[in-house]
Amino acid sequence: HFIASELWWDPECPSAVLSRHVPLHGAVRCGLYFHIGETEKKCFIEEIPDETMVIGKYRTQLWDKQTGSFLPSTPGLGMHVEIKDPDTKIILSRQYGSEGRFTFTSHTPGEHQICLHSNSTKMALFAGGKLRVHLEIQVGEHTNNYPEIAAKDKLTELQLRVRQLLDQVEQIQKEQSYQRYREERFRMTSESTNQRVLWWSIAQTFILIVTGIWQMRHLKSFFEAKKLV
Repeated sequence: HFIASELWWDPECPSAVLSRHVPLHGAVRCGLYFHIGETEKKCFIEEIPDETMVIGKYRTQLWDKQTGSFLPSTPGLGMHVEIKDPDTKIILSRQYGSEGRFTFTSHTPGEHQICLHSNSTKMALFAGGKLRVHLEIQVGEHTNNYPEIAAKDKLTELQLRVRQLLDQVEQIQKEQSYQRYREERFRMTSESTNQRVLWWSIAQTFILIVTGIWQMRHLKSFFEAKKLV
C-alpha cells in the first residue's frame, strides 16, 4: 500500500477515486504512476490468493528541465523488479528495460511485496533526479486477454462470455479460500493469545499466593523472635 501523496492515477483514468491508502488489487486496471529517485526503492503490498497469476506492466519517463515535462526514458535506463512471497522468499528478481512486463504466479496465499528501483547509477541520466514510473498490475482473471483467446480458440460471443464467467467463478473461489485461510490464522492467533493470557493469569495468581504465604511465615517468625506471640 502507498500513501496517496506519493501515488497518482494516470490522466487516462479520471473517474478513479484515490483513497489515503491504495491497495493494488483490483485498483490499477487504469494504471497509476509514482516518482522515484536514483537510489530510491518503491514497494507495494498485494494480497494474493494461492495459484493466482499476476501481470505487471510499467514504463518510465525522465524529467526534462528544458521542456519542463516528463519524456520517454533513454534505452540505457531500466528497472529492477523484485517480488517476495509472504515468507519473504524472493520469487522474482530481474533487470528490465525502461519499459517492460513481468509475470509471476503465487504459490503461497498472503501479502506479496512488489519492489521497483532504477538500475542506473549515473545521475546524469536522471536529469534532476526525477523518474516517473507508470505501473499497472493485473490479478487473476484480469490477466486474460479475452479477444486473443476468442480468436485463438475460435469462440463465439456466447462461448467467450461463458469462459469469462467461469474464470470469474474460479477467482471468486480462490478469494473465498484465501479469506478462510486468513480467518483460520486469525482464530489460531486469538486462541494462542487467549491461552497465553490465561497461563499468565494463573502464574500471577500462583506468585501472589506464594508471596502471601512467605510474608505470613516471615511475620510469624518475626513475632516469635520478638516474643510477641
